[in-house]
Amino acid sequence: MAMNAALLYALVIILVFVNLLLFMLYLSSKKNPYYVVYDEETKSALKRRVTNLKEELEDELVDFDVEEWEKELEESIDEEVKNL
Repeated sequence: MAMNAALLYALVIILVFVNLLLFMLYLSSKKNPYYVVYDEETKSALKRRVTNLKEELEDELVDFDVEEWEKELEESIDEEVKNL
C-alpha cells in the first residue's frame, strides 16, 4: 500500500513538473512568436521594398568586377601582413 502511495506521489510530482514546463514554453512562445501576421497594406509595402532592394542588388552585381575585387583584396591582405 505504501509503495502505491509513493508511486502515486511521484507520478503527481512529475505531472506537475511537466505542466509547469509546458506553461513556461507557452508563455515564451507568446512573447516571441515565430511568425508575424501583417495586414495587406503592410504586406504589399514590404513586398515592394524587397522588390526594390532586389533590383538595386541586381544592378550593382552587373557593375561588380570580381577580378578587380580579388586584386584589391590581395593588396589589402598584403598590407595587413606588412603591418604585422
